[in-house]
Amino acid sequence: MQQNDGATPAPPERAEDIPPETGKKNDSYDVAAADAAVAAGAGAQVFENEPQRGVKDACGGKKLKKAVGAEGFVCLVLVAGFFVAFGCVMGFSNAINTMFNTAFMLLKDTVFYLLALAVLMGAISAVLSEFGVVSLLNKAFAPLMGPLYGMPGATSISLFTSFLSDNPAVLTLANDRNYIRYFKKYQLGALTNIGTAFGMGLIVVVSMLSLNGEHFGIAVVVGLLSVFLTSILVTRLMLLKTKKVFGKDEPALKDAGSAEYDVLKMREVREGGVFQRLISSLLDGGAGGVKVGVSIIPGVLIIATLVLMLTNGKPEGGYTGGVGEGVGLIPMIGSFLSPVLKPLFGFGSPEIIAVPLTALGSAGAAIGLVPEMMSRGIITASNVAVLTAMCMFWSGYLSTHVSMMDALNFRSLTGWSIMLHTVGGLVAGLLANGLFALVSLLL
Repeated sequence: MQQNDGATPAPPERAEDIPPETGKKNDSYDVAAADAAVAAGAGAQVFENEPQRGVKDACGGKKLKKAVGAEGFVCLVLVAGFFVAFGCVMGFSNAINTMFNTAFMLLKDTVFYLLALAVLMGAISAVLSEFGVVSLLNKAFAPLMGPLYGMPGATSISLFTSFLSDNPAVLTLANDRNYIRYFKKYQLGALTNIGTAFGMGLIVVVSMLSLNGEHFGIAVVVGLLSVFLTSILVTRLMLLKTKKVFGKDEPALKDAGSAEYDVLKMREVREGGVFQRLISSLLDGGAGGVKVGVSIIPGVLIIATLVLMLTNGKPEGGYTGGVGEGVGLIPMIGSFLSPVLKPLFGFGSPEIIAVPLTALGSAGAAIGLVPEMMSRGIITASNVAVLTAMCMFWSGYLSTHVSMMDALNFRSLTGWSIMLHTVGGLVAGLLANGLFALVSLLL
C-alpha cells in the first residue's frame, strides 16, 4: 500500500481493498472472490447465474459463454451438414480430396502470383509516395473532392491510399489527428465507403490487365470510370444519412489543437539521401506488399475453394477427387437468373456470377477465379469491364465494413453503410456494362 499523508484517504489499489458498503444491498458479485475462485479452479461455480457484465469485469473484459450451450450443437449440425451435402453428391473422400487439391492449386497458381504482384506494386507505390508523385496527384484531384463528393480535399489521400493497398488503409489516416481535423463528423462517417470503393484497386487493375485480350485495357478503364462515378453516388447518399444524425457543423475532432504540420502542404520523407530513400522505399513498399499478399491468402484459399466447388460440376469420367470437380450449384442459380443477368450485366455464362459473389468476401479470391474462366473462353471484354468494377467496388466489404465502421466509432451506421455499398456494387456493374457497350459502338 502507498502511504498517504494528506487528509483524503488514498483510493484502494486492489479490489480486495474496497470496504463493503453498509446499508445497501450488493447486487453484483465480489470480484476479488471471483478472482480467488478462478485461481482455485472454481470459476464455473462463481460465474454461474452471474450477470454478463460481472463476468467481463472479473476476466479482464473477455466475453464468456457457457462451456456447453446451444451454439455448439448448432455449429456441429451445420458443419456436418456441409460435408454431408458435398459427400452425398461427390462421395465423402472425393469431396475432401477435391477441397485440398483445389486449395493447393489456388495457392500455387493464384496466391503466389498475387503475392509477387503485390510486392512489386507495393514497392512502386512506395516510391511514388516517397518522392511526391502521390502528393502531386492529390494536389491535382483535391479541388474535385468538394464539388463531386462533398468531402474535404484531404479525402483524396484516403482514395489513393486505399487504391494502392486495401480498404482498411483509411484507418491509418483516420487515427492521425493532423488528418482528421480537416473533416466534419458527418463526413468522417462516409470515409469507409470511399476507402472500400477504391480498395485493392491497383491489384484488381493490374490483374485484369495481365489477362490476354485486345480490348481489356479499354475494359479496365471503363470499369475504373464506373467505380469512380458510383463512389460519388454512394458517398453522397451516405452523407445525407450522416448529416441527419450528426448535423453539418460538428467537427470530427473537437479538441484538434495545433497540428505539427499541414498534411496537404507538407509530407514526411525517409532519412538519408536520394539513393538511400529510394532503396528504403522500395524495400519498405515491398514488405508492405508482402503483408497485403499474405493477408489475402485465407480469403483466396477458403472462399475461392468453396466457390469453385460450388461452381464446377461432375466431370465426364465421374468424380475422382481432383481439381475442377464440384456440385455445380452456382451455374444452376446462374441459369435461373440468366434472363436477368445477361441484359443487365452481360454475363454470357451463368458461371461468371461466381466472381462478383466471391468479391463480397474477398477481392483477391474473386480475381483468382478469372484466369481459369478466361482459359475456357467464357469471359469477354465486356465481362472484364463489369468484373473490374464490381470486384474493385465491393473488394470484400462484407469482411471489412463492420470492423472499419467500428474503428471510426460509427457502429450505429454500419447497416446503412453496408446497404448502400451493396447497391453501389450492382450499380457499378450495370454502369460498366452500359458504358462498354457505348464505347464499343463508338470504336
